[in-house]
Amino acid sequence: NLQKIYICAPKIHSMSIKDLYSSNSSDNKLAHFGSLASLASVDGQIAEPERSVLKQFAHKLQITDEQFKEVMKSENKYPITHQVSYEKRLERFYDLMKIIVADDEVSDNEMVLLNRYAIGLGFPTYQADKLIEKSVAIFTGKIDFEDFAYLVKR
Repeated sequence: NLQKIYICAPKIHSMSIKDLYSSNSSDNKLAHFGSLASLASVDGQIAEPERSVLKQFAHKLQITDEQFKEVMKSENKYPITHQVSYEKRLERFYDLMKIIVADDEVSDNEMVLLNRYAIGLGFPTYQADKLIEKSVAIFTGKIDFEDFAYLVKR
């Protein structure tokens, strides 16, 4: 098993574990951006509102124009990276939700992929399901008054 791990992940040996999961790691940022692009294209196309949000994230994540073009033409080249920090997982999940609602639709395919990404980020399955349900309600404006009041007061 140890030999298998070494063979499957030789690049990890060139960077520390701290660097691999650091929010400043360029590989981590590129992987996150690739995940966002995959989510945006899950319905077979990237609508202009989604592309606009992707461009904003590319700027925020310091993705070069060349990297942007490469990610946009690649399919599933960049896997989701597990995040150690709960706060970082929520931030990444929030980014994914922004992509989903950018075109004012939440398709079944996007929901399935969002669930996979939430689990890939490190949320347990039961927690991912609840997080997705609440997030969709919040982002689409379908929350009841009690939930709205709770969020506003927080």
